Amino acid sequence: MEMIEKGLLEEMGLELNLKPWATDGGAHFWEVPKTAFRSVYDDQPNAHKKFMEKLDACIRNHDKEIEKMCNFHHQGFVDAITELLKVRTDAEKLKVQVTDTNRRFQDAGKEVIVQTEDIIRCRIQQRNITTVVEKLQLCLPVLEMYSKLKEQMSAKRYYSALKTMEQLENVYFPRVSQYRFCQLMIENLPKLREDIKEISMSDLKDFLESIRKHSDKIGETAMKQAQQQKLFSVILQKQNNVKFGKTVYINDRIPEERNEIVLKPVFEEEDENEEEVLTVQDLVDFSPVYQCLHIYSVLGDEETFENYYRKQRKKQARLVLQPQSNMHETVDGYRRYFTQIVGFFVVEDHILHVTQGLVTRAYTDELWNMALSKIIAVLRAHSSYCTDPDLVLELKNLIVIFADTLQGYGFPVNRLFDLLFEIRDQYNETLLKKWAGVFRDIFEEDNYSPIPIVNEEEYKTVISKFPFQDPDLEKQSFPKKLPMSQSVPHIYIQVKEFIYASLKFSESLHRSSTEIDDMLRKSTNLLLTRTLSSCLLNLIKKPHIGLTELVQIIINTTHLEQACKYLEDFITNITNISQETVHTTRLYGLSTFKDARHAAEGEIYTKLNQKIDEFVQLADYDWTMSEPDGRASGYLMDLINFLRSIFQVFTHLPTNSNDHAAMSGKVAQTACMSACQHLSTSLMQMLLDSELKQISMGAVQQFNLDVIQCELFANSEPVPGFQGDTLQLAFIDLRQLLDLFMVWDWSTYLADYGQPASKYLRVNPNTALTLLEKVHRGIKDTSKKNNIFAQFRKNDRDKQKLIETVVKQLRSLVNGMSQHT
Repeated sequence: MEMIEKGLLEEMGLELNLKPWATDGGAHFWEVPKTAFRSVYDDQPNAHKKFMEKLDACIRNHDKEIEKMCNFHHQGFVDAITELLKVRTDAEKLKVQVTDTNRRFQDAGKEVIVQTEDIIRCRIQQRNITTVVEKLQLCLPVLEMYSKLKEQMSAKRYYSALKTMEQLENVYFPRVSQYRFCQLMIENLPKLREDIKEISMSDLKDFLESIRKHSDKIGETAMKQAQQQKLFSVILQKQNNVKFGKTVYINDRIPEERNEIVLKPVFEEEDENEEEVLTVQDLVDFSPVYQCLHIYSVLGDEETFENYYRKQRKKQARLVLQPQSNMHETVDGYRRYFTQIVGFFVVEDHILHVTQGLVTRAYTDELWNMALSKIIAVLRAHSSYCTDPDLVLELKNLIVIFADTLQGYGFPVNRLFDLLFEIRDQYNETLLKKWAGVFRDIFEEDNYSPIPIVNEEEYKTVISKFPFQDPDLEKQSFPKKLPMSQSVPHIYIQVKEFIYASLKFSESLHRSSTEIDDMLRKSTNLLLTRTLSSCLLNLIKKPHIGLTELVQIIINTTHLEQACKYLEDFITNITNISQETVHTTRLYGLSTFKDARHAAEGEIYTKLNQKIDEFVQLADYDWTMSEPDGRASGYLMDLINFLRSIFQVFTHLPTNSNDHAAMSGKVAQTACMSACQHLSTSLMQMLLDSELKQISMGAVQQFNLDVIQCELFANSEPVPGFQGDTLQLAFIDLRQLLDLFMVWDWSTYLADYGQPASKYLRVNPNTALTLLEKVHRGIKDTSKKNNIFAQFRKNDRDKQKLIETVVKQLRSLVNGMSQHT
């Protein structure tokens, strides 16, 4: 902007909206924008020259006006100078008088001034003293509060220190905020707050580390309390049962030590006089948590503290939930795992109930659900390695106490009891494996002979172990024998022991007696149908088990089958289920032992047949002999004598009842019939063997003598009880076939074939053709050896022609049968 007189601008022809800027002797100056001068140069050509010309004209005009004005005021100026010269002398006199007067006043007021200054100085000092006292009265409470703050910090009373800081900031500091020491204090307070936060956080970290180390002790204490409470409830319930006359075990009494097993504490007390179990509040000092929470609340940073606490506790939860690799080897590993988890959640439950907002129910539920999933996965994995049923049972007891403890603190534990049902199946599997070994040992130690009883005491001992009732046997005098062998009462006792062991796991599962009864029956059925049945079948298949032992096994299975109803009553009694209300699974003993008997019987027949095969393999026929030996073969006579001795053993087995006699007789009859049928089949296969190409008539006659001995054996009734010629029918196929060759009655066979009353009804044309071709080749071979006299044996030639004719007819008959089929 530029300063210029307005009239000058108007004379230059510039019309601008100007505002006054200054005045100088009546001339008004205006503030002109620089753009105005720029427009003078930019608007038109020669604008600068024109502007300068006008500016010069304006300057000349102004000079003339200034000259006029000076000429107008000149006389007044001269008059004023004259007046001043006149008063000059008076002014000098006045100055001298004033100076003298001033000197005299100064001299007279020096002492007054000195005294006045002393008074002023004293009053200033008095006023300063008063001011200092007032200010000190304002500052002393501040200093006292700050000193109190320092003492609280030294005494680690951080929450009180924070409250003191609030009072200083809100009440005391505003009064003395103008002082430097107050500013220093104000500047120091944030540092003190940070120190308090750091110290309280350090205490919290120490607390978290402490409870991590002592969580197992906390959990053990909590689980002891839960167990004591449970034991007290069980004892109270037993007392009520006794009071009202309720009995859990009827007839089959469980020994007292078995009841003690169920109630045996998981956590043994080291000393009966041990002090009372401490609570979690006695074991853990929670003051660092409370203090830190209050400090962060006062500082307005409660959310940071809550997040930090929850984050750290989640990390600790993951560490607690991480099991040791060898945890499944001992029960102490599981116990330590459970106590640490319980200790963790007991602390969290305490924090939940004594603090507001630090942890919430939703947070603990989320944490518990995460932990529960991990716990179930860990237990499912590690329990699968447990092969000892006692360890699995102890694990179950630990899980029950663990679940009951946490349930008492409000945590849902239904999934743990569901897991127990999975572990129960595994427990049953381990029991089945263990009892499989027990059964094998019993079978190995058994002599498979009836139990000898010498006196009444021995008889009562056996009867007390096994529910055997036989009025006929009781009437007999001592010594006598029980029909079963020693393995039967031992197996019965072990089955009951298995039920006891299975019952141990079913206790404390919060299930009804009906459900426990059903579980016991199912596990017992598995023992009977899988374990015992498998052991019996393996026993039956063992090579050293002979025919006599197999018969005894059949008798044993019969008695075990009869004892199943007593096992059902035993289960009903120990579960306290009324007989009228039982609608549960029945025991499968009937089918189990029936299958074992059938297997034993089949093994008897198989072993007999194998023995027959061994004898038959000793046969050494001379299939080219011209004449028979006149007596049966030696191997066959040995075989018949062996069969007679075996069947005598069967029929002379000790039987103390009609049922046993009938069973032994039935087995002997079936075995005898099977042996005769197998012998007949073996002899027939010997004749029809494809490797046997020719048979002489002498060999046929010798073979016929052997079959006659077999028929005599069948007629001798080696096993009583066969009706009519039932046993002889086993050799009827051989008899009719050999008769056909012995009497050479081919015309009758061919004429009556297919008739119901045919004499050779059992002879198959194919079988007859095969044997006839072998005999034909035998006759031809004999004729070749005797070819010198062939021309004199017309009968032989006629017989060969007849055989050829019969062979053709049989082939035609066989072909016709094939086409018809």
